[in-house]
Amino acid sequence: MKAAVCRRYGPPENVKIETVEMPVPKAGEVLIRVKASTVSSGDWRIRAFAMPRGFGAIARIMFGFTGPRKPILGTELAGEIAAVGSGVARFKIGEQVVAFPGSELGCHAEYRTMSAAGRIVLKPQTLTTVEAAAMCFGGATALYFLRDAAKIKAGERVLVIGASGAVGSAAIQIAKVLGAEVVHAVTSGGNADLLRSLGATRAIDYAKTNVVAEGRNYDVVLDCVGLQPPRDLVTTLNPGGRLILIAASLPDMVSALMPVGEGRKIIAGPAQESLEQMETLATLVSAGQFRPVVDHVFSFERIAAAHARVETGRKRGSVVVTISS
Repeated sequence: MKAAVCRRYGPPENVKIETVEMPVPKAGEVLIRVKASTVSSGDWRIRAFAMPRGFGAIARIMFGFTGPRKPILGTELAGEIAAVGSGVARFKIGEQVVAFPGSELGCHAEYRTMSAAGRIVLKPQTLTTVEAAAMCFGGATALYFLRDAAKIKAGERVLVIGASGAVGSAAIQIAKVLGAEVVHAVTSGGNADLLRSLGATRAIDYAKTNVVAEGRNYDVVLDCVGLQPPRDLVTTLNPGGRLILIAASLPDMVSALMPVGEGRKIIAGPAQESLEQMETLATLVSAGQFRPVVDHVFSFERIAAAHARVETGRKRGSVVVTISS
């Protein structure tokens, strides 16, 4: 089968289409024919070895010293069950599914095997295959941090920084589902209409407005970009407020362990990944309460261009690669 393989850290051109061995499902596994996947910020960070400050040495141990230990990247996919191993009753051949291997990677290929008990759900009928491929990376991250980590409450005021990306655009919609109000969403000026359409009360152009200087009071601040010192962002919180750091450096994570006063809290670290999150997202999609935002769609042969698009930091939602029809 064909797969996009990155054998050395570096520029987008280091990702090349190669022929690799076709996987065969073992007992309890399914074989998924991948129709579409995303090139996420996580894929970009691994490919370029663009790790948050302080994580260089740790990341080389985790991911590989000169190149990715798992050279086929890709955290999520939409596809079709092509074969099932013995003992599998949960899925049938031909069913359309969404799968989220997450940190296990391996989605940038024509086929991928997964445990039938793993993070796989039937594709919501209201989504196209391209949209379905983008359902999980941003959606699951936003759901975990807002619902599970910050325990957001109805009526709370929310600020989302970096609101037009995969996580930020999902966070606006999920915060609204949970009963909170996204009072302000920070992005570049050209994305204002998109953010308001997703449910943000007001979109702020980061080039014109400094949210810290304005000193507004929020219950939850979700920072997807990590360009402002966390201790500055804490000053925008009400007593008992929570600051969520999606792109936290090692010093940021250390600061999260220290008290910040008046019951305020800094939340950082990797998002937990679960089947329940996927099932919740699929339910929200079917109810018309969540829809992934898709930026650009590239053919599989142009996956290096997809990486280059993500690396600009200007994408709106997710960059999708179509792999098979």
